[in-house]
Amino acid sequence: MELKAVGPENLGACLALQKAPGQEGFVESVAECLQEARQYGGWRPVAVEREGAVVGFAMYGYFPMYAPAGRVWLDRLLIDARWQGQGLGRAALRLLLRRLRREYGARDVYLSVVEGNAAAARLYESVGFVRTQEKDTGGETVYVLGAEKLLRIS
Repeated sequence: MELKAVGPENLGACLALQKAPGQEGFVESVAECLQEARQYGGWRPVAVEREGAVVGFAMYGYFPMYAPAGRVWLDRLLIDARWQGQGLGRAALRLLLRRLRREYGARDVYLSVVEGNAAAARLYESVGFVRTQEKDTGGETVYVLGAEKLLRIS
């Protein structure tokens, strides 16, 4: 499995990714994510590829406006409905966390989960993310993975 920048060679496949029934409100569409990335250059959209096929999408970035030292956000992770239930979400998450560690160093990593998305919460908690009392700008619950735990992700 690998992460590749979204570009002309994989854009169509990324835009065709589908959520499973019941997941519609849990993550924005890839088109919405890419629009957001165009509006704010801090976002890094990537295709999740397995054996040459796009099986998912993710978006992450660094935001210096958070005091005191900015925040690294893993903002989106979507595995296409056809590929769910095969451990690809967990594999993609670990791959993303290793990339964040390489790109940003040993820093806390933040993400948010829509209320009711128990599967995502379980996945994130299984690698060490902890629920905080904070809500993001969309009212989602914020989770954090401490830098010391990030260093242990293999």
